[in-house]
Amino acid sequence: MTLRPLLALAVCSLLFAQNEQKPIRVQVNEVIVPVTVVDDQGKFVSNLDENDFHIFDEGKEQKINFFSRERSQPVVVGFLIDMSNSMRIHWKTYQDAAMELILNMLPGDKKYSGYLITYGNQAELQVNTASDSEKMVEKLRKLKPGGGSALYDAIYMACTSRNLVNGEPYEPRRVLIVIGDGHDTASKKTLEETLEVAQRNLVTIYAMSTVSFGFDSEGDKNLIRLAEETGGRVEYPLNKLYKDVAGYLSTPSDEGNFALTPGTGGYASEIANGVFHAIAAIAGEVTTQYIMRYTPDTAGNAKAEGKVFHNIKVAVNLQNVKVRYRKGYYPQTPQ
Repeated sequence: MTLRPLLALAVCSLLFAQNEQKPIRVQVNEVIVPVTVVDDQGKFVSNLDENDFHIFDEGKEQKINFFSRERSQPVVVGFLIDMSNSMRIHWKTYQDAAMELILNMLPGDKKYSGYLITYGNQAELQVNTASDSEKMVEKLRKLKPGGGSALYDAIYMACTSRNLVNGEPYEPRRVLIVIGDGHDTASKKTLEETLEVAQRNLVTIYAMSTVSFGFDSEGDKNLIRLAEETGGRVEYPLNKLYKDVAGYLSTPSDEGNFALTPGTGGYASEIANGVFHAIAAIAGEVTTQYIMRYTPDTAGNAKAEGKVFHNIKVAVNLQNVKVRYRKGYYPQTPQ
């Protein structure tokens, strides 16, 4: 795909020195907006044109400078894996899921890059940005969960402390995929700080939640917020595990109240099926988005004057569809 010239684009510090870690800094003169459109059955609507979309910045409609609906667009994917104690019961399942997702998203093509961050008591950059998936898979095979959960620090690290690919965040785009329950017990950064740095650095956050059907996680609402406000979403592969079984919590057992007994073929099959669909849904959405860019025109817009954070709205000339997109951006580069 041929890139159209970026209008008045200023991207600071796009390349790191080989052994130096610096924050990712983006000064937004042109805003990138990845957009997903699904119908009322949850299926992707992939045949829309530029004229079908309207982008509003603080209520004022904007002129779209760039539009693409090409599949398999270049991306840099950060894989963030929860290594806390909460992962112990299903660790092998999610370890396999993470490896499958990495192999799926990084097939060896140079236009796809990724990196691996794990988070327990602290966030750790296990494998820096590269197109080779094998290093990440090998590293994952050796890991075992235990300890707390520093999710916010992991997202902050993904936005500030890794090697960059030339052209980010426009081509390739930036995506984070979190595998965990959203709970945070160990981060130095707050949810608000984390959300701000993600929005400033134009990343889209997806998540594969490890929360099971009938159970609740304190961090779930925070995980949903991180995803939805950056234009992504959360998949729940275990959430339908017992949906067709009446009274699944009514039979006590040593393993817990399970209608499908852990360790049996039926239980393993249901989990595998749920995880498979979650992987396909996340990978499919990342590669089936519409990409639009615009240079903000706020002239005469009193609502936009002096605002630190600009709200975005994307409308589609189509009924009975759901549109996902980032909720806004920061016009200034982070300190």
